[in-house]
Amino acid sequence: MIDDILKDAKIRMGKTADSLESELSRMRTGRAHPSLLESVKVDYYGAESPLSQVANVNIEDARMLTVTPWEQSMVAAVEKAIINSNLGLNPNTAGTVIRVPVPPMTEERRRDMVKMVRAETENTRVAIRNIRRDANGDLKELEKEKEISQDDLRKGEDGVQKLTDAAIKNIDAVLAKKEADLMEV
Repeated sequence: MIDDILKDAKIRMGKTADSLESELSRMRTGRAHPSLLESVKVDYYGAESPLSQVANVNIEDARMLTVTPWEQSMVAAVEKAIINSNLGLNPNTAGTVIRVPVPPMTEERRRDMVKMVRAETENTRVAIRNIRRDANGDLKELEKEKEISQDDLRKGEDGVQKLTDAAIKNIDAVLAKKEADLMEV
């Protein structure tokens, strides 16, 4: 029973950390990366579709993305979707290829991005602590119903705390890496 609770907490904490990494990968660092355009939705014959389903996104160099729609008729729609995405990107069309230059970020914008990253990371820490609270509550419920002893309760709580500490350490490492990426000129 205790092992099931610990396994569930570990899985949930892992998913929370993965979610943070996914969210932070979408934040612009000043370098071109295909994940910058993940949130862009294109009007594909009346249906809102992710850009990755209607075009191929590649990195040309450190500051340039290339978007190649699979259908030539979609070039204008893809370009319009990138412009309307509020990412601050200004695409240039050359035939069937759309080049998207990624402008360097200003110092002020970098600091704002670091604040956003820290806020997102703190939200993830809170989520990890909530998972810890839930797991400890489950353990206390088992002890209250006399399914486990007080010693088992303490061991279980120690296990949950170790999982929490490991998850927070992982999240802090992700934060440090993202901050370094953002502040790199």
